[in-house]
Amino acid sequence: MEFSAAQIALMIDGKVEGNADITVASFGKIEDAVSGELAFLANPKYEEYLYSTQASIIIINASQELKQPVSATLIRVPDAYTAFATLLDKYQQIQNQQLTGIQQPAYVDATAKIGDQVFIGAFAYIGEGVIIANGVKIFPSAYIGNHVVVGENSIIYPGVKIYHHCIIGKNVVIHAGTVIGSDGFGFAPQADGTYKKVPQIGNVIIEDNVEIGSNATIDRATMGSTMIRAGAKLDNLLQIAHNVEIGNNAVIAAQAGISGSTKIGNNVMIGGQVGIVGHLQIADGSKINAQSGVSKSIKKPNTSVTGSPAFTYTAALRSQAMIRSLPKMEKRIEELEKLVKELLIQKG
Repeated sequence: MEFSAAQIALMIDGKVEGNADITVASFGKIEDAVSGELAFLANPKYEEYLYSTQASIIIINASQELKQPVSATLIRVPDAYTAFATLLDKYQQIQNQQLTGIQQPAYVDATAKIGDQVFIGAFAYIGEGVIIANGVKIFPSAYIGNHVVVGENSIIYPGVKIYHHCIIGKNVVIHAGTVIGSDGFGFAPQADGTYKKVPQIGNVIIEDNVEIGSNATIDRATMGSTMIRAGAKLDNLLQIAHNVEIGNNAVIAAQAGISGSTKIGNNVMIGGQVGIVGHLQIADGSKINAQSGVSKSIKKPNTSVTGSPAFTYTAALRSQAMIRSLPKMEKRIEELEKLVKELLIQKG
């Protein structure tokens, strides 16, 4: 597919400087793009490549000042990074729209309801009573369990497993290998030292515009629902336990683990490898630094914490500074002890 600078500018509400008719067919990084490719400049560290790149079209910030002549056609926008992301999204949508129909072999139960413009890849399994809305794309080897609902224009990538009765909203993206709705970790200790499994009879509900990375696991609720609220963005390799609630537009980086029944507020940011114990409340707007261990609720909105156990960010920095000063403090104490001994001897 080829697009002209004029067409691209229309998509991202930009202003063309240069040849509006020039076309591109692919994307490239500004430092090594070639003719026929589109690039963007958002980070000032890469400004030098603006004057040497072979890209045919470059998206730049409206505020960008040119220090040298530029051979490429420019498209000025308020925010080049956001505009480029918007363009990539539209490009991907166009590609996905071309995917329709059911590849063979695939299993689609006779009771399943399949909408218009749906794609179901080879070796996918669509169970009893499943509802697949319009525009959904299900890639090869995905498993959609009995009575699952998948909302409009959602994308289920290869090898995703969605267990029975889970509900997926509109415009949700679930990347390869993720498991939605496996059993929560519920076992009752017995007098003889064994454990009795507690059946997990709830489900997982993922609301609209959520994206979940590869090889994440989201456990079904013991009762009720594990909830991922609208707009949340979850990275690869996450563990979300039973009855957890993730708030609107929360962002969680890779390898984090959230224990059962913890409630994560709206617009929370959680760094990589964070561990959060069960039954906590994390207030709206909280920021949890990478590798932190959270063992107590964060009740005040917009609080930043770090460390293990995690506590407020500024206090943690002061503590770290004090720890670095400990060798000097030890030396001063030794000197004081020596001085005291000498004084005692003199008085002695």
